[in-house]
Order: sequence, then C-alpha cells, then structure tokens
Amino acid sequence: MSKRTRVAVLTAAVISTAGLLSACSFSTADAMCSSGEYPVLVPGSTMRGACVTNGDAPPSGYVRYPKGKVPQHVDDKWDTYWQTHTVDTKGHITAAP
Repeated sequence: MSKRTRVAVLTAAVISTAGLLSACSFSTADAMCSSGEYPVLVPGSTMRGACVTNGDAPPSGYVRYPKGKVPQHVDDKWDTYWQTHTVDTKGHITAAP
C-alpha cells in the first residue's frame, strides 16, 4: 500500500469517527419520550410510566403528570422529584410510600 493510499484511508477513518461522535452528541437517548409523545405515570408509583402519543389520552391505569411538573429528561429536576413523590388517581401529589 502506497503512502498516499494509507493517508487517504487514515483520513477517511478519522472523518468517519468524527461524524459518528458528533451524531452521538445529538442523541435523544436521555429524553423521557420520543418527539411527539408525552410521559405518563401509574398513580401511587414512583416508577417511570409510559409514553403516549401527543393528542391521545393516557391508557387505563395511567395518569398525566401535573402541569408544569412533567419530566423531560432522565434525572432532570422533575424526574428526580417524582422518585420521591407520586400522584393519586385524582391527581393529588403525595409523598411516595
């Protein structure tokens, strides 16, 4: 393999690696839900619930988070809060059991 070919291969490898790394920096892996969805929880539980398509009602056995207290990302302010709090079926916030 000639020196010019090795440089070309090395350059291509560096560019590919840089592209993959920059793509990872835009990852939504830590988002609670995908775009177009919102998170819901099980009343009386501190476990992360499910994700529901925007515009759809929560499925049976789930409720919406109270307005303004919806976690958006794993370990954000509200995700951390809901690890020690929950809501009842009427939407009242209580300390977790």
